[in-house]
Amino acid sequence: MASRSYWIGVVSRNHVEQGVAGGFAQLNHGKAGPLERMQPGDGFVYYSPRTEFPEGTPVQAFTAIGRVASGAIFQIEGDVAPLFRREVRYLPAAEAPIKPLIDELSFIRSKQHWGAAFRFGFLRVPEDDFARIARAMGRDFARDFESVAELAAAD
Repeated sequence: MASRSYWIGVVSRNHVEQGVAGGFAQLNHGKAGPLERMQPGDGFVYYSPRTEFPEGTPVQAFTAIGRVASGAIFQIEGDVAPLFRREVRYLPAAEAPIKPLIDELSFIRSKQHWGAAFRFGFLRVPEDDFARIARAMGRDFARDFESVAELAAAD
């Protein structure tokens, strides 16, 4: 039985807005590697440290949430190099500031230096942490991300 993974991408808010409008995820300045690890049905949420990269106003919030869509990653031409993207079905959601969640999120090992958890720009997180983030964004985790077993039984 396949299992679902849950991912956080670290991207400035203005880039999140472009991704949500276009229905895609783009991570680590357009690299393919993180997108290749994601599978259809996986949960995906963006964390935005700032409004713009690298010097925008601090946001420090989860800014979009959705499910990875079926289909392979795809490539577009960027200004300097090709960029890789993957389709994501975003859900309507409220932004959720991270600071009230820090103590509850197990993937943040150092509560004092919590920003270190996001330093690589892409990370896999436990289902319980993803569910907390989804609830903070006003989503019903059980409905939006029903179990893989339930999905298989419905087919």
